[in-house]
Amino acid sequence: MSTQPRVVFMGSPEFAVPTLLALARDYPVVGVVTQPDRPAGRGRKPTPPPVKRLALELGIPVMQPRRLRAPEAFEQLRAWQPDLIVVAAYGQILRPNVLQLPLYGCINVHASLLPRWRGASPIQHAILHGDAETGITIMLMDEGMDTGPILAQEALPIAPDDTAGTLSPKLSALGALLLLETIPGYLTGATQPQPQPEEGVTYAPLLKKEDGRLNFTEPAAALARRVRAFNPWPGTFTEWQGKLLKIHRAHAAAQPSPGTGEHLIVAGKPAIGTGEGVLVLDEVQPAGKKPMPGEVFLRGARGWVG
Repeated sequence: MSTQPRVVFMGSPEFAVPTLLALARDYPVVGVVTQPDRPAGRGRKPTPPPVKRLALELGIPVMQPRRLRAPEAFEQLRAWQPDLIVVAAYGQILRPNVLQLPLYGCINVHASLLPRWRGASPIQHAILHGDAETGITIMLMDEGMDTGPILAQEALPIAPDDTAGTLSPKLSALGALLLLETIPGYLTGATQPQPQPEEGVTYAPLLKKEDGRLNFTEPAAALARRVRAFNPWPGTFTEWQGKLLKIHRAHAAAQPSPGTGEHLIVAGKPAIGTGEGVLVLDEVQPAGKKPMPGEVFLRGARGWVG
């Protein structure tokens, strides 16, 4: 097209911020769609999504529909007259009328190497399952759950100590760069969407708080991955003396387990026996207290062993 395409951006969390910032530098972003403000913090004050804060700084109009399928939401979208809609971690399903609205359709910045880890939590599931790498897929959206054809992909190694909290900004930055590299070729037709492989499909469903409960019949290595995958959210936890004990950092020790769920001390740190090996708790947070190193926890944890 002879003029720059009118772009509408849809995204909500911190992950989507670099993509919006990059888009706004190179293209006319005529509107932003993001999730409604949510109560947060001790005061439970309504807090805007990170994408809304950036959009307002950039002077871009913002819409926050509770349901994108609401008629008034679609009417606002249509009034913006987008040539292209870009989506990054928006959090709502796009119905066919939205998918078909822009001349160039809707493209998605997805944090996995599709078709692996379709769904809402690909970063966490890649760590949880011990993947050596993950990456970004730029995808032309269809009516399925992350099933659309691929425009571009780039892989990223997962470091042994990566958490969801450290891996997410790496992927976020990569996604913004890859998107800007991909759009020009897509608009001219030089980059053609390629169908996803039929083999290797896996799903990463939405996470719940209860998913963070540690089951000590599992191997210590799997539990250590769960701790990394669910940091910072939903977090992992167990109970001790009838109260919640959050586990922020942990690692697997190869020594024999004294028994599933049995408490012991390893190198001055609290540890728990598992189905295979021992899980050493590097950083914990007892109920009502701040996070602390395992060694500090042990000083006040009477009865941890015996």
